[in-house]
Amino acid sequence: MQLRIKQATSLEERLTAEALRLREKAKLLPPGIEREHAIRKARQAETGLHINAWLRSPGLRAPT
Repeated sequence: MQLRIKQATSLEERLTAEALRLREKAKLLPPGIEREHAIRKARQAETGLHINAWLRSPGLRAPT
């Protein structure tokens, strides 16, 4: 049996919010490893947004 969780917000909304939150957090941190980790995670969320947009694009077709 598989548990399914219904998300209240879309993937795009969650990734956008996470990227913004992490960028704001990074602004408040002094230069260092924790700040770099926050920036890296924000970039990963933004990359996820781009990949998701690419996958949903109408020009994308399944290989034949």
